[in-house]
Amino acid sequence: MRRRTRAAIAGAAALAWGEWLNRRWSRTLVGRGAGAVEAVVVLGFRNPQATANVINRWRVRAGIRSATGGGAGNPRVIFSGGATSGGATEAAVMADYATSVLGFRGTVVLEDRSRTTWENITNVIPLLEDADRIKIASQPAHALKARAYLRRQRPDLAERLVRADDYRPGEWAAVKPLLALYGLWTLRGLTAEERKPAL
Repeated sequence: MRRRTRAAIAGAAALAWGEWLNRRWSRTLVGRGAGAVEAVVVLGFRNPQATANVINRWRVRAGIRSATGGGAGNPRVIFSGGATSGGATEAAVMADYATSVLGFRGTVVLEDRSRTTWENITNVIPLLEDADRIKIASQPAHALKARAYLRRQRPDLAERLVRADDYRPGEWAAVKPLLALYGLWTLRGLTAEERKPAL
């Protein structure tokens, strides 16, 4: 009985830790920007098949629910990701899922040359110049890494970053501890300042 109790406590602690860390990452390097022109960047994940895999489907849903249009009524979503196996690009696969499955009717823009997160940011910068509010949608640790890269490449645009709706309590709860562990490894190159959450 005690062994089961300890296991239950450890499991609950791991779930709580995963929730806490993912929530923290979703609130780091973002502000409260205002303005009518909003752009949501959805970062792709390796997708060798012709249809969106489970990770890209989740990222697209997070991106679509993040797209409020800034009150302008015409949300713009930029799907970013190149081809990973010679077939369709991640951007095209995600855009197809957004429009044909989720019924998204806002403005869709494709950035289909990137192979890394750094390239994602480099290649979407020209598409963000007119945006008053910029959201980056992915798993929270990955989105934080991308925001840090935008801050390094274009600090002026990074001032326009606001939170995306890519963290929700309880969503993917069972895997959040694993995502947290992977995130800690992935974010090891960020500075202490880049890891500091917004208040």
